Amino acid sequence: MRRVLLILREPFAEPPKAVTDEKKNMTPRTLRNWYLVHKWTSLISTIFLLMLCLTGLPLIFHEEIEHYFEPHPELKPITAQTPAINYDDVMARALAARPGEVARFVFFEKDEPIGAVQTAQTLIPPPDNGHIQPFDARTGEFFDPLPPPGGFMYIMLKLHTDMFMGLPGYLFLGFMGLLLVASLVSGAVVYTPFMRKLDFATVRTQRSNRLKWLDLHNVLGIVTLAWVLVVGLTGVINTLSIPILGLWQAGQLAEMTAPYKDQPPLKSPGSLQAALDTARKAAPDMEVSIVAFPGTQFSSQHHYAVFMRGATPVTERLLKPALVDAQTGELTDMREMPWYVKTLLLSQPLHFGDYGGMPLKIIWALLDVISIVILGSGLYLWLGRRKSSLEKRLAELDAGGLVAEGRA
Repeated sequence: MRRVLLILREPFAEPPKAVTDEKKNMTPRTLRNWYLVHKWTSLISTIFLLMLCLTGLPLIFHEEIEHYFEPHPELKPITAQTPAINYDDVMARALAARPGEVARFVFFEKDEPIGAVQTAQTLIPPPDNGHIQPFDARTGEFFDPLPPPGGFMYIMLKLHTDMFMGLPGYLFLGFMGLLLVASLVSGAVVYTPFMRKLDFATVRTQRSNRLKWLDLHNVLGIVTLAWVLVVGLTGVINTLSIPILGLWQAGQLAEMTAPYKDQPPLKSPGSLQAALDTARKAAPDMEVSIVAFPGTQFSSQHHYAVFMRGATPVTERLLKPALVDAQTGELTDMREMPWYVKTLLLSQPLHFGDYGGMPLKIIWALLDVISIVILGSGLYLWLGRRKSSLEKRLAELDAGGLVAEGRA
């Protein structure tokens, strides 16, 4: 539920005019335009994408880091005599411990029988404002409450997602992601004619140090191109999470709750236990992931919204909402999420390599480090560029000079 990662390749060297003949279907003017697109999209977004790479690296391992540094509840063994959990009793005790607050959500861990109740002063409080009380989802026993948001991982997450700016920060980083995609596509176009004169993955170590770094920059960029595109595009999708969820609320959620729109809001919700029983009966092959209480942004004034998840590595990422009448405990509606919400839900774990456990996370981290090298080498090449004009260098290349002894 946390995170976003974006990375970049910096500008390539100017392309040799000699390889832009009619047989290659690339005129010098066209290649120059592609180069300028690559150059400026890279330069505008470099600093922000480098920040995203650096903050995204620890976020890949956020579960392991949080498990190590944050207190983790110890689950006691249960026996046949252990009484079954009653969620109405859990909620009564959670609210009694927080006088004056209201319940907003109940969360359930995917891999462990641990739940958490979130309460706050209002049903829709400011972001990060709330109290989270974990409990044993088998017995209802409470654990120590989670500390307020803060610390190193929280700072990394906020920098990575919205730079502490909320929706404007999300949208700004999404725009940086689009610049990344433009840089990748234009860079590949520029790289193709350039590398026709060299064997693939050539790094000319015998020439100048600058030329060596340019070759390394280009080789690493083209090798990681597909991965960076995937991570960049999923990152852009993640930055649109607030508009996407708003679209779902105004569309499908409004349709599902339309029969209740003229009824007065409930003064207090009914049985949570009944709502959970109803949702589990409606989807016996699924598990409860999140329960949104009546009046919160993911439900209505009259319903518990019980979000169910599947049991496979893919379907456990896809949520299916069951709206349960909070007064009667009867099922009002249950539907598959629309395609745009499914796209968001699937892009989040793919962005951070969460599908394949630790081996995939290590691969993601290595590719992230390579991307940091690409960004750093791009900055180095740009800051040390020659001041001669693009036209002059293209003329030198036509006369037989080697590519990339300088950059615009």
